Amino acid sequence: MCGIFGVLTNNLSNYSQNKLNKLTDKLFILSESRGKEASGFALKTDFGIDVLKMPKSAKYLINSPKYKTIFSESFGKTTGKSSETQQWSFIGHSRLVTNGSRDSNDNNQPVIKDGTIGVHNGIITNDLDLWHKYPELIREETIDTEVLLAIINSTYLTENSVEKSVKKGFSEIEGNTSIALLFDNTNEIVLATNTGSIYYSVSPENDLVIFASEKYILSEIHNSSEFKDIWKNSEISQVKAGMGILINPVQMDLDSFSIIIETNHSNDGKSNTKSSNLPEKIPIIDHSEYSNNTKKRNNNLENGIYIGNPQKIKEAILQQPKPGKNLKRCTKCLLPETFPHIHFDENGVCNYCHSYQKTELKSENSLKEIVSQYKNTDGKPDCLIGFSGGRDSSYALHYAKKTLGINPIAFTYDWGMVTDLARRNCSRVTGKLGVEHIIVSADIEAKRLNIRKNLNAWLKKPDLGMIPILMAGDKQFYYHAHKLIEQTGIQLVLGGATPYEKTDFKLGFCGIGEDDTRGKGLLTGIKIKNKIKLVLYYLKQYILNPAYINSSIFDTMHAFYSAYVLPDAYLNVYDYVKWDEEEIASLLINEYNWEIATDTPTTWRIGDGTAAFYNYVYYTVAGFTENDTFRSNQIREGVISREEGLKLIEEENKPRIESLIWYAETVGFNLEEALDVIHSIPKLWDNNI
Repeated sequence: MCGIFGVLTNNLSNYSQNKLNKLTDKLFILSESRGKEASGFALKTDFGIDVLKMPKSAKYLINSPKYKTIFSESFGKTTGKSSETQQWSFIGHSRLVTNGSRDSNDNNQPVIKDGTIGVHNGIITNDLDLWHKYPELIREETIDTEVLLAIINSTYLTENSVEKSVKKGFSEIEGNTSIALLFDNTNEIVLATNTGSIYYSVSPENDLVIFASEKYILSEIHNSSEFKDIWKNSEISQVKAGMGILINPVQMDLDSFSIIIETNHSNDGKSNTKSSNLPEKIPIIDHSEYSNNTKKRNNNLENGIYIGNPQKIKEAILQQPKPGKNLKRCTKCLLPETFPHIHFDENGVCNYCHSYQKTELKSENSLKEIVSQYKNTDGKPDCLIGFSGGRDSSYALHYAKKTLGINPIAFTYDWGMVTDLARRNCSRVTGKLGVEHIIVSADIEAKRLNIRKNLNAWLKKPDLGMIPILMAGDKQFYYHAHKLIEQTGIQLVLGGATPYEKTDFKLGFCGIGEDDTRGKGLLTGIKIKNKIKLVLYYLKQYILNPAYINSSIFDTMHAFYSAYVLPDAYLNVYDYVKWDEEEIASLLINEYNWEIATDTPTTWRIGDGTAAFYNYVYYTVAGFTENDTFRSNQIREGVISREEGLKLIEEENKPRIESLIWYAETVGFNLEEALDVIHSIPKLWDNNI
């Protein structure tokens, strides 16, 4: 979920301060794509370990006076001594915040725990269980990384083996985890991963090692004009899933080891008692700033904005009238009379049912034949999979790895509305499958600011056709998918969109009729004339409501390009494999401990932080949500009966109050005031009919 990287050398005389400074700076900037919310580093020499972390982006950190001073002094401490250091080891971190608020530097990385300094990419999903399992371990912070370091330290006291300690730590954790560790009492440095999300390269002179979370990052270093002279024909290697590397930064020895504890694991002849000849501890100097007055998140205040009284918010939602049984619905599916451009025949069957074409599932064998053309026999990644952490993409990843037998890289675009639940599920699935997971993180603060500006504009002049502007920020997923194809050279891209996921009513509220000649593309398949209509509709709304003309406009334009212009570049697994809701949910929950939401019975859209809000608006004003379209498509396919569909949407359309509050806290707006506006919008339905 973050970017980890590092530079190790035992030959400062061969690399100038300026050269190493440029190298670490470039690694910081390249790794920032994986997280921009916090950053930090640890720099170790024979004389000590200096640590600095900030709740700021990498770009901010590397331009700070403290960073420059620490970097410079690491050379001054050594070259000014009669005996120069034999090691110079730098590990860095660019953070996408998951567990632990970034506002407390204790929760930022590197994490310091009892003499071990670590940077961690991923999420440990069972950290709370482990603290209960090992009550003798003292928990000091809320970040999940801490428990792994605590277990490693505790094991080292008895095993006197870094390798065994790391194995023990990984045997206990669940989730996606890649780490780099420094120690204050041993020269050994550890790189370890259960997903393969660490790559490294060794210079031809064997006196310089670099590592990073992605191969592309190291490729950029190798190909940079500034560093080509260092790397020449050096190769980039991967730390495979389930493996670790012990590095001695003095001799520059690299020894690989498995982090998987085998059944009946022996002690390999190593002592279980503390050695008396361990190196003496070197000092750890933490230059980071800490405050006892860090901002605390609560239900009323986030980002300095009051979201309203939670009790009044709940009461307003529960007291809001809901469409009753008098709402006319199609007699075959569930679509109501308020659905855009709907009309019914003499039997009460809607035009959408009449024009619906049943899904023709392609042969599963044909998918296997296509995939076989791209398979690598050397274990290298051979496929990219779009991965939100949601139900359908999680199963698609499982199917690709387990059934198709390929070695995929999972790809996620985190734009700030990916929920922590989705992030944890991403970690669970990729961690257990041992799949490399590339996350491209947007400038999350900027994205959330864009949402807030557009939401405030929408509240000035509510219009159902403009609701998708609140989700414009996630559409760059398609753009970054194309970039990733270029960066990795991988040509096979799989996706996992269920065939029942069709929400054309969003276009319908923009005045665009049923697009019955739509092509294969999910968004690009929309007819050109309708894309033009969509643009004209948005231009009209911008003129009528100038509040939309704000700093988000360029992001929105790029979103339109990414979604409607760039060609689809993936094969949809569910065009070949039968989508079975019960089977998929059961497998994910039982095999991966996949987490479900606490405020809704559905397993769909629970990782999308915007869904609860926009579906509440649609339901309140128009009397239906995405769930109605989803279940209607299932009815048309004969998957469920109309009676079953009615029962399902009755539960699934209930307001998700917890998620609405999370959305307001995260985006930063007054939900109580927003609900007043939403509830005052004239309803498209009337219970008195």
